[in-house]
Amino acid sequence: MKVEGPSLFEGMGWSPEPLAYRMRPRSLEEFVGQEHVLGPDKPLRRALEAGKLLSSLIIWGPPGTGKTSLALLVAEKAGGAFERMSAVLAGVGELRRVIEAARRRKAAGRRTILLIDEIHRWNKAQQDALLPHVEDGTIVMIGVTTENPFYEVIPPLVSRSRVIRFEPLSEEDILKLLKRALNDPERGYGRLRVEVPDEVLKLWAKAAGGDARNALNSLELAVESTPPDRDGVIRIDMETAKRCLGERIVRYDKAADEHYDTISAFIKSVRGSDPDAALYWLAKMIHAGEDPRFIMRRLLILAAEDIGLADPMAIVLTAACAQALEHVGLPEAQYHLAEATLYLATAPKSNSVGAYFKALEHIKNEGAKPVPSHLKTSSPDYKYPHAYPGHWVDQRYLPEGVEGGWFEPSDQGYERRIKEMLERIKRLRENVWNGGA
Repeated sequence: MKVEGPSLFEGMGWSPEPLAYRMRPRSLEEFVGQEHVLGPDKPLRRALEAGKLLSSLIIWGPPGTGKTSLALLVAEKAGGAFERMSAVLAGVGELRRVIEAARRRKAAGRRTILLIDEIHRWNKAQQDALLPHVEDGTIVMIGVTTENPFYEVIPPLVSRSRVIRFEPLSEEDILKLLKRALNDPERGYGRLRVEVPDEVLKLWAKAAGGDARNALNSLELAVESTPPDRDGVIRIDMETAKRCLGERIVRYDKAADEHYDTISAFIKSVRGSDPDAALYWLAKMIHAGEDPRFIMRRLLILAAEDIGLADPMAIVLTAACAQALEHVGLPEAQYHLAEATLYLATAPKSNSVGAYFKALEHIKNEGAKPVPSHLKTSSPDYKYPHAYPGHWVDQRYLPEGVEGGWFEPSDQGYERRIKEMLERIKRLRENVWNGGA
């Protein structure tokens, strides 16, 4: 969609950096969003305004929310020498060079601020190499990461840092940034005549999913790919705006938080009998490339754990869909994943099968008792239930001293019939104990 010929920006003083890079905040006053940590009365805001960085920081959050921008502002406010490394590109050798320079500065009474982008990309050995120098104050670290540092960063480094969690930006925040880029004459498009309807800005803000970089990239592509009209105005219509969105990328790392959080939301939606929510999370996982066998395994577990005997067909249908997945594969097996999901989401729920773990815990705590003599192999004292009316006879099956009571069927679905059957047996047993027939 790039217009051939001279750039619209030739001779207008712009640098070649992308718009999102140019529009990074130059001060805390320009910073948009993250009010929960940078609001006027928040401790971090007060510390930064006072130029005091008392400890290392780890800034954690999704892409395009201002993590690196804040890190750069913090480094500027804190004073001292500033070093920046990318954990994707730099290794221990580069880290050693930075540490040696930091030691010399420390000896001269000057501190070093080290910004590490994507710190979760460093392995344990690389993070261990950094730890002692953070601990003794040779380096004040600002680590930036999209992944949960409590999983991806070594605990000693986390414990020596203040962890700040960023949230996705709101649509209002992103609208503010888009309008700023349109009006800024130095870094944005304020020196061009650009007309963008409010509905277009709102489309980009909504489609960005909390990622300001995504929205600014859409604006940049739209402006650069649209030639001025006869009046010299660059007019961005809705059709152009939609073309500049591209295909939405779902953030999803199968080895990190998003993987666990999404499968958690999926299972909780099925358990909570919300079929639409269950389909939403299923679609997100499949679209992002999640392993369909992993999803189906979780559904097989849920069929027993959360439905069980309330609907004995749940495990049967889910197992059949799991087999179909193996035979058919994606993309057609999306039907089988959806069928299993919908069946389980709309089935009656019961967690009574979990009674097994109560029995297991009893054995762990009390030990396993011997098998009663009348239940042993070929015992002449065993009473064969089918030889009695109703195919039931009063007989103890638990060892002496073990009372049971773990299985408590619900009143949901088929379990209601089970509950009625057990209550009938209980009445029969009481009748025998009371001397009845």
